[in-house]
Amino acid sequence: MEGGGVGEKPLRRIAEAFEGLAEAANCKTASMEVAPFSRACSHVSVLFGCLGIAFKFAEMDYVAKVEDLSKASDSISTLHSLLELDIQQDSVRQAGSHSRNLLRVKRGLDMVKILFEQILVTDGNSLRDPASKAYAKVFAPHHGWAIRKAVAAGMYALPTKAQLLKKLNEDGEVSKFQCLNSFTTAFLHNIISNSSNYMVNCFVITEASAKIQMESYIRASTPVIVYIEELFNSRQLGIDW
Repeated sequence: MEGGGVGEKPLRRIAEAFEGLAEAANCKTASMEVAPFSRACSHVSVLFGCLGIAFKFAEMDYVAKVEDLSKASDSISTLHSLLELDIQQDSVRQAGSHSRNLLRVKRGLDMVKILFEQILVTDGNSLRDPASKAYAKVFAPHHGWAIRKAVAAGMYALPTKAQLLKKLNEDGEVSKFQCLNSFTTAFLHNIISNSSNYMVNCFVITEASAKIQMESYIRASTPVIVYIEELFNSRQLGIDW
């Protein structure tokens, strides 16, 4: 799964979906429902697909577990009920349990949040440092030596920041229109003397658009991640397994 259709804005869709979940997470009197949670999480799959071979393992694992939660929503209404059911059946830590899958999905969300945070504070066009830091913090502690080495090698095949934005359609029609306006205005004021400056302005506008959506996801996903962690910790189940 890579990128989106013509005109689609995956980053915006991800951010908007988690803004809705954040409202539920911040509401102390309501339980988060499985169906909207799994739908929101399914949008994140696109991002993993855009990161290439380094995160192929994460994409496959994440997609499978989100699909499991989506199917579970047919008979289980809330994340709290989902966890309670597995506790009653003594199956929380069993491979394939809904609770185990929920914890793995939570890690995927956390990894994306940290990746976005690192992208926003890292200069340059490379994703290697942001992605390496996100992987090291979230996934590496749960992976063996062989997987960690494979991921480290795959980091050299990551797309650049510009390539990632292109895959996510953050260089789409709106940005192009804004770039054209920027070029026209600058031309009329004799500020821009060649097309290279125009392209720089385009990238700045594109990056600014993506930054807004990344910041929105970071802000909205934080209470959702905390909500899930508290579900496990409140029952003394822990989250580091």
